[in-house]
Amino acid sequence: MKGIRLKNGEWRPSYACTYSPLFQWPIRPLKIIQWLFGYPGYLWPLHLMYTALAFVTWYFLQPDLSQTASLQIRWIIFMFLRNMGFIWLVFGGFHLLLYTLKLHGTEQKYNPKWQAVEAKRFLFNNQVYDNIFRTCVSGCAVWTAYEVLYILLLSRGLLPFLAFRKNPVWFILFFFLIPIWREVHFYLTHRLLHWKPLMKRIHSVHHWNANPGPWSGMAMHPLEHILYLSVVLVHFIVPSHPVHFFFNSQLTALTPANGHTGFEGPLFKGWLPSGSYFHYLHHRYVSCNFGETTVPLDRWFGRFYDGTGKYEFKAKAFH
Repeated sequence: MKGIRLKNGEWRPSYACTYSPLFQWPIRPLKIIQWLFGYPGYLWPLHLMYTALAFVTWYFLQPDLSQTASLQIRWIIFMFLRNMGFIWLVFGGFHLLLYTLKLHGTEQKYNPKWQAVEAKRFLFNNQVYDNIFRTCVSGCAVWTAYEVLYILLLSRGLLPFLAFRKNPVWFILFFFLIPIWREVHFYLTHRLLHWKPLMKRIHSVHHWNANPGPWSGMAMHPLEHILYLSVVLVHFIVPSHPVHFFFNSQLTALTPANGHTGFEGPLFKGWLPSGSYFHYLHHRYVSCNFGETTVPLDRWFGRFYDGTGKYEFKAKAFH
């Protein structure tokens, strides 16, 4: 991966941030196909991996609906511990490779500094400990609470259901549409969180991580966890299958680790997709790039910064 190290020590990729070809005009079919099926691309590896994880979760790691029609601490704790295991596998795995063992050094690391210690703004005066605590305590609890509510209502037959045999086209299409819904939901809630009163009291907790690491992805105020993870409420209204719900839920809860590694990917000679310079610029400058890179919402609403040239948007204070 080509890039340059600026005078202030910041690493910048050699290309400007851009959006997927999906919403570009004129339509370029070959570019869209490459974006869909390339590596790393829209489908492979992340979305296909999380699709597989959703199926594994529903069919092998989820208590039977006959057991979940009433609130019982046993199956709720099981779901909480399952999710905690996923968190440590994904967030902890990235942190182990990149920050504990430092197997990639600072190559392709946007900010050459490591995570903050003796920093009073963080719990325990330590950025990593703060991020782990917020992710595992508040983040995992809210994530599991949404899943428990969904399973409870599903067990009682109170939610709309979509079976593969009745509508296979929509069943498959939802796996393509859910990530787009997630981007739209994230953009709208993220812009709301940058409203000054919410920014100062809630979203500032996440933005303390100007130099993010994997655990920073879900290091949020509890109220932000509730808002951020509310993306799954669509399944309480729109007919869908539990694998769609878990696909959405797990993408939302776990992929922030990838987007907050602080490194430009793919890493380790191209086999580990990670990092998002687009989102790093949001942490760096605060007032740009509120969304993600499939749907060009920031471009449509005039808040897109590609990382080149002088930064012109006025940042809002939040400290």
